Amino acid sequence: MHVSVIGTGYVGLVTGACFAEYGINVTCMDVDSKRIDKLEKGEIPFFEPGLAELVTKNTNAGRLKFTTDLSKAVDEALVIFIAVGTPSRDDGSADLSFVDEVAKSIGSRMTGYKVVVTKSTVPVGTAERVHKLIAENQTTPQKFGVCSNPEFLREGSAIEDFMRPNRVVIGADSPASVAIMKDLYRPLYLIETPIVITDVPTAEMIKYASNVFLATKISFINEMANLCEKVGADVQVVSKGMGLDHRVGSKFLHAGPGYGGSCFGKDTAALIHIGETAGYEMQVAKATKRVNEQQRVRMLDKIRDALGTVQGKTVAILGLSFKPNTDDIRDSPALAIAEQLIKEGCTVRAFDPEALEESLKVVNGLVACQDAYHAAEGAHALILVTEWNQFRSLDFDQLKTLVKSPCLIDLRNVYEPDRVAEQGFYYVSVGRPPSGSRPS
Repeated sequence: MHVSVIGTGYVGLVTGACFAEYGINVTCMDVDSKRIDKLEKGEIPFFEPGLAELVTKNTNAGRLKFTTDLSKAVDEALVIFIAVGTPSRDDGSADLSFVDEVAKSIGSRMTGYKVVVTKSTVPVGTAERVHKLIAENQTTPQKFGVCSNPEFLREGSAIEDFMRPNRVVIGADSPASVAIMKDLYRPLYLIETPIVITDVPTAEMIKYASNVFLATKISFINEMANLCEKVGADVQVVSKGMGLDHRVGSKFLHAGPGYGGSCFGKDTAALIHIGETAGYEMQVAKATKRVNEQQRVRMLDKIRDALGTVQGKTVAILGLSFKPNTDDIRDSPALAIAEQLIKEGCTVRAFDPEALEESLKVVNGLVACQDAYHAAEGAHALILVTEWNQFRSLDFDQLKTLVKSPCLIDLRNVYEPDRVAEQGFYYVSVGRPPSGSRPS
């Protein structure tokens, strides 16, 4: 079987490389010729652990190819994945213009039976829309199937998520499409991966329901953290006590500055818009979005309170990507916090293992540093925003010789409060009482 993936962004490239690892011949197509040139040389346009090695291995084996020629990608493949961006519009709805263009182009180039699969996160009804656009743009009528096969890839562990998923969702419009898609995922039968076969609208909804539910868990634990601060409780112990109940689960119950990245915010806004279009108010989703927006404001208040004032002060921000093990800075809480601090007259020194270069293009005035200790030089406070592993075992004795004021504001609750206080630092976290003596 030959597969083509249209779009070599995060989802498209991971999908293509992993299918090639299954032993399938894959063509990844993109209109960006510079990106394709780099991919052919083994240069990956973003950071994802293990992806560069996977691309190089399968390119060298001849299973993974790259092209800017859409006709070639359509002609060679039995299954064509659409993996282009669906960014948010101002009203929260998903912008499907890229999907529309690809569907039209596939239709105009189709010369035989194909299964066209939406891999991008798209609202209910998109597959039907794709079907209509393909049919309208065919030069000669050809039979084809349309499927929804949503991705559930976590940045930082995408390859593991693809190769050993906890489920695969296939929404199809015909038994033939189901048979072809099941054959494509046959390697997963060996590890007994559940395959959910359903109609197309249900598959499209599963993706939104999953992401918004996870976003809701994050907003809920952040609300609990804010309440814990008011009543003197410890949110980490609350979270542990909740998570041990298997009905609740411990994942996504970590208090912090709120969710970021390319999925949760976009998908929550899209689900709210889908509800409005259908005449139903998504009240929980709206609350999830509102709490997340307020959480960043609360983190800034926490920083201001610890420093007295941020004007004229210097802070060190540790971590700029929206989560560790990725260079993705889209909707990053760290950048939102840094930008506001700079606006208020604060000098922001920053370090991130992967996202620093891109962050400097986005936030004017950010001072780039070589590592956490360089960032700490002359700082009135260290602010840990993204929990990269290298920030989990900081040398506090060394930090004390570098900072102007021994203050650690830990927005990810990485450290034990008493331990940091014993090192002579004033420690502020999320959903727990501060520890140590406040610097004068």
